[in-house]
Amino acid sequence: MVFDLDMIKKVYAKYPERIEAARKAVGRPLTLSEKILYAHLWDGNASEAFERGKSYVDFAPDRVAMQDATAQMALLQFMQAGKKKVAVPSTVHADHLIQARVGATKDLQDSLNQNNEVFNFLSSISNKYGIGFWKPGAGIIHQVVLENYAFPGGMMIGTDSHTVNAGGLGMVAIGVGGADAVDVMAGMAWELKFPKLIGVKLTGKLNGWTSAKDVILKVADILTVKGGTGAIVEYFGEGAISLSCTGKGTICNMGAEIGATTSTFGYDESMRRYLAATGREEVVKAADAIAEHLTGDREVYENPYQYFDQLIEINLSELEPHINGPFTPDRGTPVSKMKAEASANEWPTKVEWGLIGSCTNSSYEDLARAASIVKQAVAAGITPKAEFGINPGSEQVRYTADRDGILSDFEKMGTKIFTNACGPCIGQWDREGAEKQEKNTIVHSFNRNFSKRADGNPNTHAFVTSPEMVAALAIAGDLTFNPITDKLTNEKGEAIKLSAPVGDELPTKGFAVEDNGYQAPAEDGSNVEVKVAADSSRLQLLDNFPTWDGQNIRDAKLLIKVKGKCTTDHISMAGPWLKYRGHLDNISNNMLIGAVNFFNDRTNEVKNQLTGAYGEVPATQRAYKVAGVSSIVVGDHNYGEGSSREHAAMEPRHLGVKAVIVKSFARIHETNLKKQGMLALTFANESDYNKIQENDTFNFVDLASFSPEKSLTLEICHSNGSRDEIQLNHTYNASQIEWFKAGSALNLIKLMEN
Repeated sequence: MVFDLDMIKKVYAKYPERIEAARKAVGRPLTLSEKILYAHLWDGNASEAFERGKSYVDFAPDRVAMQDATAQMALLQFMQAGKKKVAVPSTVHADHLIQARVGATKDLQDSLNQNNEVFNFLSSISNKYGIGFWKPGAGIIHQVVLENYAFPGGMMIGTDSHTVNAGGLGMVAIGVGGADAVDVMAGMAWELKFPKLIGVKLTGKLNGWTSAKDVILKVADILTVKGGTGAIVEYFGEGAISLSCTGKGTICNMGAEIGATTSTFGYDESMRRYLAATGREEVVKAADAIAEHLTGDREVYENPYQYFDQLIEINLSELEPHINGPFTPDRGTPVSKMKAEASANEWPTKVEWGLIGSCTNSSYEDLARAASIVKQAVAAGITPKAEFGINPGSEQVRYTADRDGILSDFEKMGTKIFTNACGPCIGQWDREGAEKQEKNTIVHSFNRNFSKRADGNPNTHAFVTSPEMVAALAIAGDLTFNPITDKLTNEKGEAIKLSAPVGDELPTKGFAVEDNGYQAPAEDGSNVEVKVAADSSRLQLLDNFPTWDGQNIRDAKLLIKVKGKCTTDHISMAGPWLKYRGHLDNISNNMLIGAVNFFNDRTNEVKNQLTGAYGEVPATQRAYKVAGVSSIVVGDHNYGEGSSREHAAMEPRHLGVKAVIVKSFARIHETNLKKQGMLALTFANESDYNKIQENDTFNFVDLASFSPEKSLTLEICHSNGSRDEIQLNHTYNASQIEWFKAGSALNLIKLMEN
């Protein structure tokens, strides 16, 4: 089945004219990223050249995708927009609310029993508003999107930071908060600061134990978790063309870990093969007709230094398998150096679990290559030293892999086949013994490895690597094992050297599936009733956030001064809290409970300035709200990195926090704060972070004159009677300031509708 073919053809029909207009406006050859961006301008043909990193631009994305944990809040907001149907093709994917524990069948049924209310809500609201619904067990959102919806040259947004996975099929696919999705589903323009461009030239060809995963692990090591912020990463060169389509998807997927707006590749033969294999020959025909516009201009790739803001070159022939971590996805270690690194840093080297899957590495090719390693070990009589777990990316991948014997290869080694869902990657893993919080090491093919993320244990050292390396390290049970040079001992005491992984890029017998789990929406959903029980603990209808009163915020208290890394996991944890993603008040009880308090190095323990006592962050903020006291949050660099979850912005807004002031923001979180009517501000002088004391009170001096490109002044009143006055920068444009004044972007939409 080909979804939305007419829409794709309409997009392609506009390409030649829009690219010609863009070249004329810009006055030079175009990168692929620029072509897609200029081809999706809200106002049609380009009439001006936009300034990278500065110009705010309105775009018209082709589609929207939402996973179940974020879709709840996005659709609760959409209900308030007063629309009868979504304006662009949209889908919801039930993949986050399924815990990995026993195995696929039991875990899926447990999830259906526990989350029935939420799944019914998502099913009915999708049916009402013309949204496609992928049922629990159908697969992980980004793998399903790649298999069914992604198309070269398209633009999509999704309420998950790893929406960028669709760049593997040549899209500009961008992770956003739910309020952004509401804009697009409501038929409005979507605003984005025109990205900078980072070019990655790939030469050579992967060989041996290296895989596409190692490309992004290397890039993450080079750029760090914030090096791609505000930029699109565009891959090109002979090495890029040599990669498989799903390999490209893996690279783009983990681009979220460097803060990139998105990543993408030009249309090539690997994409043709993948589209055809997934039943989309008609898309291939349409894309081939405008193929010249679906990759960067020849002049760009011949002289990349002239066209990209930053250029990285990687020779795939020389690339070594990498193992990134622990606790951060950008700490890269080549496998040959792991023994020395582990020793120097006292990392536990015994590998207790190997996990393969997630949206990053759960394709047929990924499973096939990892299975080739497992098959060798079984045949040689090698007993694995660690436990194994797998999450296939979709029911289509699972069914096909099962048919072809790949899953049975894993099962012969005692592997647990979990549901086609996110599972351990997002903390949905009921790992036995995790509550003991023992120091241990796991290896996985996921994209993130922040503290506590996989199993809730802060002492679990999680390392990110390729599926084939996960298999090798788990079989060896040793983080320092190098399959390129080292040998394993089998049951007979024989030394066995593993051969390099092999695996089909695409199934030779073609993909197959009996039930892909898709629910098409009703043609007319006007009579569909969406019910939310008033006493539900899982779902809660939303009230409008209050409008700004036009006055300076005064006598605000410090809720918390966050020390060091503060991801959206720290601000709004996942795991057991996922069940409250549709109930704003209940989930607000996890607000900032993972953030480290600068003044005592503790989590979830801050001083209540009204009583002088220390208490939990949410409880302290609720006390301020009841007392009518404003508050602020202060943070460090790259505040809000990680997931796109807008709950991390909605919770402080709901509980009465007025402003978040940090050294720097991650892109999606900054936008989410703006959308919810919050003040997202940065220190003009980063050293002013050090001036913030635990008992301070804050006054905004000139908020009444809040305007674009004009800093704000904050008065800090210390408990000893002294005062400091500091400057705060912001990136609000005129439209975004109107969001603040109206109380939120959604409030403004409703005002416009009325």
